[in-house]
Amino acid sequence: MKEFRYFYAPELAVSDELPADEAAHCLRVLRLQVGDEIWVTDGKGRCCRAEIVADGGKRCRFRIVEEESLPREWTSHLHLAVAPTKNIDRMEWLAEKATEIGFDELTFLDCRYSERKVVKTERIDKILVAAMKQSHKAFKPVLNGMEDFRRFVARDFPGQKFIAHCYDESDIEGRGVGAEEKTMDGGKPFLLDVLDATQDTLVMVGPEGDFSVEEVRLALQHGFRPVSLGRSRLRTETAALVSVHLMRIRHAR
Repeated sequence: MKEFRYFYAPELAVSDELPADEAAHCLRVLRLQVGDEIWVTDGKGRCCRAEIVADGGKRCRFRIVEEESLPREWTSHLHLAVAPTKNIDRMEWLAEKATEIGFDELTFLDCRYSERKVVKTERIDKILVAAMKQSHKAFKPVLNGMEDFRRFVARDFPGQKFIAHCYDESDIEGRGVGAEEKTMDGGKPFLLDVLDATQDTLVMVGPEGDFSVEEVRLALQHGFRPVSLGRSRLRTETAALVSVHLMRIRHAR
């Protein structure tokens, strides 16, 4: 099967030229030339088959041959909010794999037990673009910077809102129970079982030390539902990727 070369041109609606970094990859790395066929997307659903018509210097112009508007493979807006790990490589891995699976928005949370308080979004954004092109998608996820947990949960979000945490219900309610009464999933419903495919979905995943009890209580006060991601104890980036995968399963067309 012929390999399609995908390129990202956010100004596709008004420009017939690849951005400088995309042009460099096209001409210098892939060594494509005038007459070669490429696919160009604006990351908003528009995708075009095009032909390179000029490659002077560092610039690459193209002519649209065929245009397509590619629908999402999922039904509603999928939003992941996660507390970044100390090792940023794990967040970069998450961003890449979640984009390959498919979702719409990524927000980083500054929580009480967060190991990292600053995230440089420029590199993450480049990873999102690369993963979008590699997986032949026409939608680039929205990337938000670090947001304070309290301000984030107080915002108005349409659709359903979930918080994945490791506490038992008794921990949140402040009543003590014996160790024999605790359950591996805290007695919370499994995320896949409570997702509604007709609604936009937001899932929050905490840091390695989990959300604080106070943060969970605050989220519940603002309408978030507690959920389990299964009986295994997962690392932050794994839990976040599982969340995206479950959302995609339920929201698949």
